[in-house]
Amino acid sequence: MGKREPGARGQGSGKKKPILKPLPDLRPLTPAFIGIGSNLGDRLASCREAVRRLGSTPGIRIKKISSLYETDPVDYLEQDRFYNAVVAVETSLSPDALLKECQEIERQLGKTILIPKGPRTIDLDLLFYHDQILNAPGLQIPHPAISNRAFVLVPLTEIAPDFIHPALHTSVAETLRRLNVETSRRDVSTKIERIAAPGWEKIPLVSNGPS
Repeated sequence: MGKREPGARGQGSGKKKPILKPLPDLRPLTPAFIGIGSNLGDRLASCREAVRRLGSTPGIRIKKISSLYETDPVDYLEQDRFYNAVVAVETSLSPDALLKECQEIERQLGKTILIPKGPRTIDLDLLFYHDQILNAPGLQIPHPAISNRAFVLVPLTEIAPDFIHPALHTSVAETLRRLNVETSRRDVSTKIERIAAPGWEKIPLVSNGPS
């Protein structure tokens, strides 16, 4: 009979193979801000699902979420009011890759726009990517309309009032103040109502469609 090798048990060695764990993602994280909006269908459900999908996307870590606001439409006025919020994230994705993830979430949630600036199920706008300034086809950072959009600046000021706009060199709070001064001079007002405190994305609320 042949000799059994020391420690041999049948055909196996008796030793358990080590469990290989995935290596942590060591790529540096970059702060970014994403605006969320909806005025078609169940606005609350759409905004909540957008936040959930952002948080479950590899390479994106949610750091802070503003209150939820109901706002008047701008540009194209013949449409229902929007739900708006801003999400602060940290990401290992490039600006282009982050934008593509936002667009994929929009696609998954059924975004369609039949009228330019018109009603939409969901909007995910890349507002800032740290202090970068980019002007490429299909991607402008900072978002070019930020300084004229109270529905962006109000929730953004709530969670990051001291963040400096890299092109304007002013804080978000100061940018909002200047916009308020300008709109008051032109006697233009946009109604923005805070309808839910931070945590709205997980605290049970009554879902509803456009008001």
